Amino acid sequence: MSLTSLLILIGAIVVVVALILILFAKQYRKVGPNEVLIISGGRKRTVTDPDGTKRKVGYRMHIGGGTLVLPFIESAQVLPLEVYTLDLQVPDVLTAQGISISAQGQAQVKIGGNEASIRMAAEQFLGRGGEGIKDVAGKILEGHMRAALGSVTVEQLYQQRGDFAERVRESASEDFNRMGLLILSFSLRDFTDKQGYIEALGKPRIAQARGEAAVAEAEAERDSTVKAAAARKESDIAKFRAETEIAEANRDYELKRAEYSAMVNQKKAQADLSYEIERQRMNQQLKKEEYSVKMVEKENAIKIEEKEIIRKEKELESTVKKQADAHKYQVIAETDANVYKLAEEAKGKAAGTRLHGAAEAEAMKLKAEAYSQYNQAAIYEMFISVMPELARAVSEPLSKVDKIIMIDSGANGASGASKITKSVAEVLAQLPAVVESLSGVDLKKLLEKFATQSEKTKKTGETK
Repeated sequence: MSLTSLLILIGAIVVVVALILILFAKQYRKVGPNEVLIISGGRKRTVTDPDGTKRKVGYRMHIGGGTLVLPFIESAQVLPLEVYTLDLQVPDVLTAQGISISAQGQAQVKIGGNEASIRMAAEQFLGRGGEGIKDVAGKILEGHMRAALGSVTVEQLYQQRGDFAERVRESASEDFNRMGLLILSFSLRDFTDKQGYIEALGKPRIAQARGEAAVAEAEAERDSTVKAAAARKESDIAKFRAETEIAEANRDYELKRAEYSAMVNQKKAQADLSYEIERQRMNQQLKKEEYSVKMVEKENAIKIEEKEIIRKEKELESTVKKQADAHKYQVIAETDANVYKLAEEAKGKAAGTRLHGAAEAEAMKLKAEAYSQYNQAAIYEMFISVMPELARAVSEPLSKVDKIIMIDSGANGASGASKITKSVAEVLAQLPAVVESLSGVDLKKLLEKFATQSEKTKKTGETK
């Protein structure tokens, strides 16, 4: 055999071995602790049932763990061992008294843990899974609940729920054992009726319970009130006793504090008095020392002042007196010059004053002569020139009026505007009387006299 053929043979053997190992690895099945692996096929085995009967079966079981399933010979299925909760509804069931009720119950079931139970469950439920187990177990329990409800009264049902649940579980256990199932627990959750029978049963007891509760509440309230009053009494007594003790303690404290305060104040007063006496003594001593120092200072100041006076006298003799003499001669000379100057100025002013007075006297004389030569025409002209000013002064208040409202009543044929003009004319007509009262000159007579003279002058001129 050549080397090539040997290598091919070895490779083929390795491949076949690998495939065999892979196949066996895939055929190694594992299940959890709450599962059973049912392996069917292969040789048959002899098993013994609970009643002692021996028989041959063509499967084997493996609870939890793993095992090798022979390829092409055996097949494996999983049977769950977990707990199933069943909610049971049993409507319209007649009790022993003929009362129609509806009941609700709850149960927990599972496959038994021994090999006989597992074999029976596997033979009946393998392939149906957990839903199949729940469906069958629920129907069985509902039937046993109906049977148990028909044999009891409503009173027994709500008074002895535990006995009823135990009766249902015992009656259904035989059927469950034949299927390899186990009832872990069963309880009656609730039951109701449509006729109100259960509610009527409770009313007397409810009333009795309410009465007993009211009595108990009243008695408890009475006992509580009595105990509260006693407690308040003891509390008040203790409070008053404590307040009395506190007052006594406060009194003793205040007395002690007053004694201590008096003692402290006395000592303080003595200390203050001693301090004040010592302070006054020290002040007197200090004043004496200050007086002595001041006396020494004054004596020194007098000596210095005397020396300063002597120095100043010598200084005055050397400077001030000599300067004063020189200044005196200067003042005398300046005074003589000012006297001469003032005399000359007075002479000039006197001459000017005489000339000015003469001029003013001459002007006054000429003015008087002019006034004496005034005729009636000049006086008339003077008064006539003043008349417009008087009229302006009379009418000036009207110029300061912002607004004039005229109301024309139409009576007497005079309008508001004409009344204003008339009023102004009447005021101007009173001017001669005003002038006469102020100056004594009768303008009316003056005008008449002037008119008469004018006529005479005119006639004299025509005659010539």
